[in-house]
Order: sequence, then structure tokens, then C-alpha cells
Amino acid sequence: MKFLLDLFPIVLFFGAYKMADIYTATAILMAATVVQSGVMYAMERKLATMQKITLVLVLGFGALTLGLHDERFIKWKPTLLYSGLTMALGVGQFVLKKNFLKLLLGSQLTLPDVVWQRLNLSWMAYCIFMASLNAYVASYFSTEAWVNFKLWGYAFPLVFIVAQGVYIAKHLPKDLPKDAPKEEEPV
Repeated sequence: MKFLLDLFPIVLFFGAYKMADIYTATAILMAATVVQSGVMYAMERKLATMQKITLVLVLGFGALTLGLHDERFIKWKPTLLYSGLTMALGVGQFVLKKNFLKLLLGSQLTLPDVVWQRLNLSWMAYCIFMASLNAYVASYFSTEAWVNFKLWGYAFPLVFIVAQGVYIAKHLPKDLPKDAPKEEEPV
């Protein structure tokens, strides 16, 4: 469900671009992201930090794209988002000595600190890769090619997240078998 909700704005953006132009698609993306955020808020009674950042960037860069009638703004939004994530994770880990992934997800996952550090570094590498790839496609390819890349480029996060899941699964605490003796509680 969450994946479909994440994909919703980009699919509408792609469809609007194919039926109209980049400016109509940008307006549709902005509206779809607002709807997406509203649905997420209704489901969870809060918005995740990434959703808030995405909403602000889509609305801000979308408004610049429409207001200045310049498609470069919406095309560079992903590069800015991924670059910002890389910097935030890097500053957290290397300057503040805090792992922001662990702060965000530590209540949901119990992992050794070394695994959290590896996850943080892998997310930084992934974000650098995605920022660079988007910048390259936005700079050297047509808008049509960039829009196609935005839709079919969803394969990258899917592969990355599945790989992260496989890696994390190896490090999750194992539950005791049902017939294993339980530790006695102190009296």
C-alpha cells in the first residue's frame, strides 16, 4: 500500500506529461503530492520527515517551474533532495556523531551499531549515485528522456531497498524457538 502511495504522484506526472507537457505534469505532480501527504497524514496522524521534505521541495520547485516557465527547476529537484540527504546523513555521522537512520528507525529495528553505520554509509552512497544520475540525465538528455527516467528509474530504489532488507534480515535478533527454555525472572 505504501509503495503504491509513493508511486502515485510519479505515475500521474508521467501520464500528464505524455498527454500534455512538462508544465501540466508539474502542476499534476504538485497536486498529487499534496493528496499523497494528506492520505499519509490521515493514515498515520503524522507525516514522516522525508514526506515533509518532499512536499516542500515539490511545491517549491514546482512553483518555480510554473512561475518562471522553466522546466530546469523540476528536473533538478531530485538532485537537490538526494544531495541534501547525503549531506544530512554525513553531517550526522561524521560531525555530530549521530546516526540519523538509527534515530529514525531504531525504535522499529534492533540492530548492532556497526550495522547502523553500514546502513548509513550505504544510504549516503545510494543518494550520491541517484543525485549524480539525475543530474546527468537532466543535463544531457531531453525532457522526454528525463521524464521516462523518472518513471523507470523507480527500479533503482526498489533494488536498493530490497538489498537493504536482505542485509538487515541477517542482523535482526533471532526469536527463541517455542520449546527453548526461557530465562527465569529475578525473584
